[in-house]
Amino acid sequence: MGSLDRLAQERTDLAPAEVDRLQVLVGAWGLVADLALSDLVLWLPTWNTAGWVAAALVRPSTAPTSVPEDVVGSFLPKGRAPDLDLAASTGRPVRHREAGSHVPTGVEALPLRDPGEHGRVIAVLARHPVTRVGGRLEQVYLDTADLLLDMVASGAFPLPGVDASAAPPRVGDGLIRLTPEGLVDFASPNAVSAFRRLGLAPALDGSDLSRVATRLSHRPGPADERVALVAGGRLSGDAVIENASASVSLRAVPLTDAHGSRGAIVLVRDITDLRRGERALLSKDASLREVHHRVKNNLQTVGALLRLQSRRVTADEAREALAEAGRRVSAIAAVHEILAREPGDSVDFDEVIDSLLSLARDLSPAYTSGSAPPQITRSGEAGTVRTDAAGPLAMAVSEIVQNAVEHAQATQISVRPARWNDRIVVHVIDDGVGVADDQDEGLGLQIVRMLIEEDLRGTLTLERRESGGTSAEISVPEAPVEDR
Repeated sequence: MGSLDRLAQERTDLAPAEVDRLQVLVGAWGLVADLALSDLVLWLPTWNTAGWVAAALVRPSTAPTSVPEDVVGSFLPKGRAPDLDLAASTGRPVRHREAGSHVPTGVEALPLRDPGEHGRVIAVLARHPVTRVGGRLEQVYLDTADLLLDMVASGAFPLPGVDASAAPPRVGDGLIRLTPEGLVDFASPNAVSAFRRLGLAPALDGSDLSRVATRLSHRPGPADERVALVAGGRLSGDAVIENASASVSLRAVPLTDAHGSRGAIVLVRDITDLRRGERALLSKDASLREVHHRVKNNLQTVGALLRLQSRRVTADEAREALAEAGRRVSAIAAVHEILAREPGDSVDFDEVIDSLLSLARDLSPAYTSGSAPPQITRSGEAGTVRTDAAGPLAMAVSEIVQNAVEHAQATQISVRPARWNDRIVVHVIDDGVGVADDQDEGLGLQIVRMLIEEDLRGTLTLERRESGGTSAEISVPEAPVEDR
């Protein structure tokens, strides 16, 4: 077992550019397998020409598999797979089918050449078909598959401009075959149903699909010319037809051979329910933003009222309690202010800290009295924090900074958030009077301990610095801790 890159590196002498070409093919060959009603196996020649190694496998979604076991990584000695050997030695496809038929009667081999000047065979694509007799739908599939396989051999497929990583419509979702003039030669039942949902009443057969798609598309804003080009098979790539009734995605694959254009196929998928779900998520996101915005406004109003009330009372203890309550409410409001811009399961805690430090600076006694406020800075990053932890953590940081401003009379305060061993760590360092070893903790620090140790199951450490001031460390786990 192994990836194509690793198998090619370890067991072949293919150049990186040749491996890249094969990777592009493997990214898009699900379409070929679906149309060919066949399993496809990519075989690479080993470096010593002793045989073949299977580097990739794709199964069709339109037919039963004929390669039930995963053969990737397996080795076939030379002589055990004569069709592979013959295709590689002659440089021509090896096919098994009756005259004039598109239905293979056995495993076929398609050599893939290096597009360089030497044109050596760099791989062989083995087609394992499901032999069965079907109707017009299967005949169109198989005819288109032959054209695509010839394009693969010549290097004309996969087509440029098509993002193979995007989830395209599958053949079973709906397929339309176009003539070189852009007229509908065949439309599968699922494709017809998708256009019916868009509001098309006439039959698709014989119609100009480009005009039909343009007429049915009613998106806000200017007309999307890409819809007409993709629907007409003149441009390889994706487009979406949208109106009030439905949304249908298209992917066009122009078909060519040695004589020129052979028309195109257009894969069709009804994505109405998907788009409805996307719009519902956008509406939910907008609602969450509005909720956080209103909560933030209400909390800021409450905080302002508490601070206003603190200026009217005469008792020092009551004034201080009201001011502290207002500050704590404002700390929670800072979290909702960030969530009002980007709601979700996490919040950018560095933005929250910056808001808290700005608030602490503006509410400091020195600033309100007209003196120079303390210098409060942040260095380092905590990144995103889950929303259930952001509120308690914000209140804890706010309390410690406010203690340094009001009680320790610090002039320099440094807040240093960081990530360390799956934990969020915040250091707060000040140059104030320092905490005494036998000093009883006030209400603020008791609140901080309750938030950090009980709610977040973290730790709080306070140390007196030898150079003066206090160093506080908050450490909480990144992931939530289950209640025990």
